[in-house]
Amino acid sequence: MAGVELIWLLPVIVYDFYQRRVPNWLVLAGGALALTALSLGQQPVGVGWTDALAGAALGFGFLLLFYAVGLMGAGDVKFAGALGLWVGWQGLLPIWLGASLLTGMHGVLWLALQRWPWFPRVALALSGRPKESEDGKSRKRVIPYAAYLAITAGIWIVWGRQS
Repeated sequence: MAGVELIWLLPVIVYDFYQRRVPNWLVLAGGALALTALSLGQQPVGVGWTDALAGAALGFGFLLLFYAVGLMGAGDVKFAGALGLWVGWQGLLPIWLGASLLTGMHGVLWLALQRWPWFPRVALALSGRPKESEDGKSRKRVIPYAAYLAITAGIWIVWGRQS
């Protein structure tokens, strides 16, 4: 069922890059698929119930701290919980490290293009669209963290587990 997980990661990447959000239905679908794979004994990376549930709790709980201080969107947090069901707690650390490196490169490139606007279309693509917050103020979600988590998870699933 590794193919199912990889297929689930694709719309997460697309939604987060283009809309800077991950819809709840997509997170719930990924969680339901992970639970189904676990119950059928077809979990693609070989984690059991305990590791998967610990991964969900760790993924959700750790990123919830970043959401609480306003550094991350709720979709990123919920996606990390669903991703933890797929990869278990052991897979989260390498995925977080890889996603954080990609996120850092995104941020540095975005800042450089803000200061030296040589490629305005690239800067626009990296900046995302402003979002209305609950208080009516416009907020910008510059970095699509869930997309980078999904990209890194896909790489980890395909190549990282072969070594």
